[in-house]
Amino acid sequence: MNDEATLNESAYRLKARAELDAWLAKVSMGPSPLGRAARGLQQRMNRLVPERVHAAVTGVIERMTRAIVVGADLTTARPLLDAPLSEREAKVRDRIAANRVAGAAEGGIAGAGGFLLNLAEFPVLIATKIRLLFEIAALYGHDGADLDERLYILNIFQLAFSSAEHRLDVLERMRDWQVYADQRPRTPDAVDWRRFQQEYRDYIDLAKLAQLIPVVGAPIGAIVNYRLLDRLGETAIGAYRMRWFAMN
Repeated sequence: MNDEATLNESAYRLKARAELDAWLAKVSMGPSPLGRAARGLQQRMNRLVPERVHAAVTGVIERMTRAIVVGADLTTARPLLDAPLSEREAKVRDRIAANRVAGAAEGGIAGAGGFLLNLAEFPVLIATKIRLLFEIAALYGHDGADLDERLYILNIFQLAFSSAEHRLDVLERMRDWQVYADQRPRTPDAVDWRRFQQEYRDYIDLAKLAQLIPVVGAPIGAIVNYRLLDRLGETAIGAYRMRWFAMN
């Protein structure tokens, strides 16, 4: 790397560090009044949804997210080695952008198709999120085949899609990842799947239920998926920047 490239990379690192600090401050905030109001509305709407629907959604979430830890057939990309942070994050943002567009298209189609198509789209969206996280892990130089890395990915998923209170617990674990090494689950059954499912479902239920509204379901579905994937991508960038700056 020549002198100009080194200076540019140093400037990029300073910018990334400042963005990380701002992201950490944002994630560390407690629930806002609007967030508490939305959660209350969500809980009331949940009571109107038939139990069989809740059971079906919960089952999908558990099957798909368990694949993060135990998916032996889950293809993992080769870690990107010997690349500066700016190059890695340019590739990461390209992958996030591509997945946002694909997810928005899927949400729009499902939103126009009624209940059964929406239910079918649910595992597709989770699979898209899981694939994106493994792609991002590899671009930051981490091997998604390792159990420890899969557990980190599982925590990114929770950090992106949990209540403000639970996010604080997850963030504490991730900021001191090595400190918690001995406390991490070593088998799939040791993961608190019930809490995981409930947090994820409660986070996205309100938005995804709105996707079922006739006429406006298609644009709502497109917007919801776009924003969910955007949030996941930005959360993954923040999470991997924490490790990058801790190690470099």
